[in-house]
Amino acid sequence: MPTTDIIASAVARWEDPTRRPLFKGKLVDRDGCMCAQGDILHHELGWSVEKLRRTAQVEADREVARALDISVAHAILLRNVNDSEPGAPSIVLTNPEKVIGDQAPTILAFWRHLDRMTDEQWAAARDAARDAAWDAARDAARDAAWDAARDAARDAAWAAAWDAAWDAASYAVAEIMGARVLRERGTPFFFLPMFGFSDPEAVLAADEAA
Repeated sequence: MPTTDIIASAVARWEDPTRRPLFKGKLVDRDGCMCAQGDILHHELGWSVEKLRRTAQVEADREVARALDISVAHAILLRNVNDSEPGAPSIVLTNPEKVIGDQAPTILAFWRHLDRMTDEQWAAARDAARDAAWDAARDAARDAAWDAARDAARDAAWAAAWDAAWDAASYAVAEIMGARVLRERGTPFFFLPMFGFSDPEAVLAADEAA
């Protein structure tokens, strides 16, 4: 089934409150109640409940990402948010700005970049983060990214984006969310360059060229 059809089918099903995935924490519980990811894998991809129960979460993240043609981090966001926001989980797919704020297009582009990164690029990013691990500049940049993201987006948006990323990448997402605030304060981007981007605009440019 084409990606657009899978998403449309899931969203239509979730409009019925009795069919909306209410469970959060794993793909399916002992009573067969599913999270958003489990619901998609079961109803759209035909996975059995038994298969859901024996599938590792990281594998489910990748399968949902492939089925919906989204990044792995976006798939993780889907299960982290589940039905905890008004209109969710549908809005995670149809209107992510309501979940991760007005910088959603750039954040989604950055997450797609993470999926495209080679082992060598990941190693370079890890080396850059490791080199700065005990540097006061890194600590200051981390605090600045944290504060700017909170100033620029409501707490729910910031927390949702944070949970769907990891390590230096999560701070890069925070820099994207708080880019305007960082610029107003004259604070340079610190974590985005670890991934090859001078600023959020470079993330969008690279995504358009990919």
